[in-house]
Amino acid sequence: MFAILIIGCAVLGLIVGSFLNVVIYRVPRNESIVSPPSACPRCATPIAVRDNVPVLSWLTLRGKCRQCHAPIDVRYPVVELVTALLFAGVAVRFGFSWTIPAFLIFFAGLFALSWIDVEHLVLPKRVVYLQLSLVTTALLVDAIATHQWHRLIVALACSLVWFALFFILNFIDPHWLGFGDVRLALTLGLALGWLGIADAILGFFAANLIGAVIGITLIAAGKIERSRRIPYGVFLTLGAAVAVFAGPALLTPFHLSS
Repeated sequence: MFAILIIGCAVLGLIVGSFLNVVIYRVPRNESIVSPPSACPRCATPIAVRDNVPVLSWLTLRGKCRQCHAPIDVRYPVVELVTALLFAGVAVRFGFSWTIPAFLIFFAGLFALSWIDVEHLVLPKRVVYLQLSLVTTALLVDAIATHQWHRLIVALACSLVWFALFFILNFIDPHWLGFGDVRLALTLGLALGWLGIADAILGFFAANLIGAVIGITLIAAGKIERSRRIPYGVFLTLGAAVAVFAGPALLTPFHLSS
């Protein structure tokens, strides 16, 4: 049964990843994610159902539009595959529990936001706030089903602490940490705080450590200027992944995990 859960979440991840591709492309352009149906950017031919199967369609078409043969960005299968891996990882981490929906939403939102941040250096409010509302609702359902109200209170407290810390960092230097990251901190603190205070602390320091190391390395290598903004949403996602997936192994020796 556990294997079925993992496979089911992976398949769901492929489907959600296909939707995330729409979000990643359209949201920064202020386009609707509902209509019109997906079409080739070059010839405007609507994408047929048979050509919209996650990963397989891209492979079958050899990365080209069926009509005009324009190249299809490799981003599409990559997003679908990575989302499937993230969803499978969530299944392994939490098993059959009420916590799974919250963290599937959490990582789907983080992954889409990270990709948008890399391409556009922005974390769209419509995605950040939707993710926050859905994760909050899922954790509330979890608390109701399992009567773990203490965990919800801790999660809300961690959310506020993350927001306050990021607000201060943004105030000190908005070039390194935009206000989109401050908004996202509410969701990060909430989800990681649900796992425990130590997990929230680990996620915060992991994100900032990863960001600092990569940022300093790129500056030292002359790849970016010191004043240039960096897509910090990527580092926040990596920090959250470290806390969620590696947290039990990293924190258990110190008896910090809740």
